[in-house]
Amino acid sequence: MSKKRLFAIIVLSATFAATGARADVTHSPLDAANRGVAAQGDADEATIRRLLAQFRTIKIPLSQAVAIAEHLHDGSRTADVSFEISGPAIYRVRTVGNERLWENVIDANTGSVTEKALSSSLRDLDREDLGNIVALKSVEQELSDAVRIAEKAAAGSALAGGLMKQDGKLNFVVVIASGDRLEEVTLEPPRVGKQGSN
Repeated sequence: MSKKRLFAIIVLSATFAATGARADVTHSPLDAANRGVAAQGDADEATIRRLLAQFRTIKIPLSQAVAIAEHLHDGSRTADVSFEISGPAIYRVRTVGNERLWENVIDANTGSVTEKALSSSLRDLDREDLGNIVALKSVEQELSDAVRIAEKAAAGSALAGGLMKQDGKLNFVVVIASGDRLEEVTLEPPRVGKQGSN
């Protein structure tokens, strides 16, 4: 999932301790992609306020939605997850395992699966998504670990996250609702077979 796509899903749809992972918190509203146009910025701010207002009312945290989706497909790992408010509040969770990618929709208030899972072969993915899925195999940590650390680092609750390449590096990027704004937390996970420092 690209950073732009991660932000678009959120805005438009209205322990690492011993491994050496690093967290970088960016303290800025999520409308940074559209700074040049004031009217667009105002619309984005209104969308973010609406998103945060609805997010504060849900009962299921993102980490629980991830666990639900992974339980649906034995041995799967979460590739990315996003909170959406285009209708009833949901989490869209993409998990991968056994050369398949599943997309499940989890109700953010009940934890129930609201739609039939979409399933596809990894061979059917576009180049960027396939690259991120292959990269997931090279990291030791799970997205759920990154979410836990990001929530602590930004003192908030996660509403989206995924593994992506940034400047040639693999990072977990987690979007956190903190107070009245969205913050991005970037974590560089250690790679399989490499020891990090504390």
